[in-house]
Amino acid sequence: MKEMELYIHIPFCMKKCNYCDFLSAPADEKSQSAYMEGLNREIAYYGKAQKGRELSTIYIGGGTPSWMQESYIESLMEEVYRQFPVRKDAEITIECNPGTLTRSKLECYRQLGVNRLSIGLQSADNEELKLLGRIHTYEIFLRNYELARECGFSNINVDLMDSLPGHTPEKFFETLKRAVSLGPEHISCYSLMIEEGTPFYDRYKFDMVKLRAGIEPEELPSEDTAFQIGKMTQDVLEKSGYARYEISNYAKKGYEGRHNIGYWQRREYLGVGLGASSLLEETRYSNLRGLKEYIEASYYIEGRTMYDGHLGRQIRCTSLHEQADGLSRQAQMEEFMFLGLRMTEGIEKGRFYQAFGYSVNFVYQEAIDRLTEQELLVETPVRLYLTERGMDLNNYVVRQFLL
Repeated sequence: MKEMELYIHIPFCMKKCNYCDFLSAPADEKSQSAYMEGLNREIAYYGKAQKGRELSTIYIGGGTPSWMQESYIESLMEEVYRQFPVRKDAEITIECNPGTLTRSKLECYRQLGVNRLSIGLQSADNEELKLLGRIHTYEIFLRNYELARECGFSNINVDLMDSLPGHTPEKFFETLKRAVSLGPEHISCYSLMIEEGTPFYDRYKFDMVKLRAGIEPEELPSEDTAFQIGKMTQDVLEKSGYARYEISNYAKKGYEGRHNIGYWQRREYLGVGLGASSLLEETRYSNLRGLKEYIEASYYIEGRTMYDGHLGRQIRCTSLHEQADGLSRQAQMEEFMFLGLRMTEGIEKGRFYQAFGYSVNFVYQEAIDRLTEQELLVETPVRLYLTERGMDLNNYVVRQFLL
């Protein structure tokens, strides 16, 4: 049976964080109920449309899924199990924010087969959490983390955020030290991104201009400081038993996030919910982004076609889709390289040949030679992977693989 991953988007949260540009917002009970019913209708539709596909991973993200009443998550997972065969060893993750978890929710998740939690700590400094606009303190996170352990969760990811305003390696070290002391199986460390349309953009946009111009910013860390924070993070985590397996992700042996690895290896996945993306049959789909529009469309989901200007032909999609882009062979090769090279193990040459009928050296010999000479890339008989310096300069490296 052909496997597929499933991503489920819950776009609701208690409060929008100051840096967040994700498709999420607070909502009243009526909106939540109507949305979850629409989500179940979409899952039921795909249960028939993708009949015969087995789910290898399920990821419930947001927003803040753990903010929702457990009855909504229960109804959601029951619909998934009703519509799809799910592998016995499937990785099933739900994103959680501290301050939204209760014992009854955690026990409910366990009963529904959820076996992995991703908890958004971001910082162990309460002043930094306040600056970020988070609803929790470090002490609240600690109580929620301990409660998750009491409820039997043995696979927990903790999200951290570095390069915050005023950050230094020494300051972020305190957050790292506290996170490591708890012994989560997985730690993700993402650098703060200042996105337009957020309160942080209004506050720090002039610092962003200075950074791009190579001028020392006033509040945001300089490029050198951000680099030092990254190096310190890697050093601390690796010495603490966490192997770096992707640019921003570290895990104890055997606890690498299978769902995200699927994205980086271009496995097919179905995304359901508001604004969710999918990769199916070498086509990338994006769902409608308007809440009212999505709920209304979910009542009468039907197949249709959408013209793709890049490929010059009609693409099969549904009435829930806002966009459908068929990927040319060139685009598929580019994605294979720049997604695969995010991982420390890099790309497997045999998989490239299997996917495209050409060796990776035939297509990319010039780029491979240039990058190996610059000591950014290592080539073995079976793999291509980035050096540590190549990881640091990932944005430069991946541009070399655009055809």
